[in-house]
Amino acid sequence: MLSQLINKLQKAADPERAKNLSWFFKTGKGEYGEGDKFLGITVPKLREISKKYQDLELKDLQKLLDNKFHEYRLSALMILRFKYSSYAKASEDKQKSIVKFYLKNTKKINNWDLVDLSCHYILGNWLLDKDRRILYKLARSKNLWEKRIAVISTFAFIREKQFSDTIKISGILMNDKHDLIHKAVGWALREIGKKDKRTEINFLDKYYKAMPRTMLRYAIEKFSDKERKFYLAK
Repeated sequence: MLSQLINKLQKAADPERAKNLSWFFKTGKGEYGEGDKFLGITVPKLREISKKYQDLELKDLQKLLDNKFHEYRLSALMILRFKYSSYAKASEDKQKSIVKFYLKNTKKINNWDLVDLSCHYILGNWLLDKDRRILYKLARSKNLWEKRIAVISTFAFIREKQFSDTIKISGILMNDKHDLIHKAVGWALREIGKKDKRTEINFLDKYYKAMPRTMLRYAIEKFSDKERKFYLAK
């Protein structure tokens, strides 16, 4: 079954699109995606293909995550997400095995789309009714992608109007140097604002003078012109 999936991924490859993706995902020397390789498959097409292989075992998904091609890794994460959801009403032990597998492979979840399309559906969902200390460990990691996993995973909490962990992790990441973390935190704050604007404003009033400009701009994107000008002017 794994060989069938790989064959379909190879057939869906688009070399011209792959060149564009290599530029878009910053794969040059010294950039955040340095060395990543692309087949050039669109996300909808990749999802369509991956959905047919939900029965792949974790050992097969490990082979995909170990692969140099970005789409192989994204396919593995999509399948993990499908498998996790399919177990929702069945066995918690099976869900737990997927979460453990996910955490074992955080170093392979090494670009922002790989993080954003997987972590809150798997890790975040799992932690909705559990101890969340693992997110604070990830937030304090030296690894860019683990830090992004920490904040984006809290989107599962935000959907349930649970904001405290997002707020605390945003505070931990406030002084991070990387633009991708600035964007992620700003995005998370913006999502809180959609549910409870007062909670977002309380955070902004405390930190907006110290926040990286990109983080602030993302956070206030849905504010009125007057509100945006107030925060940006300061």
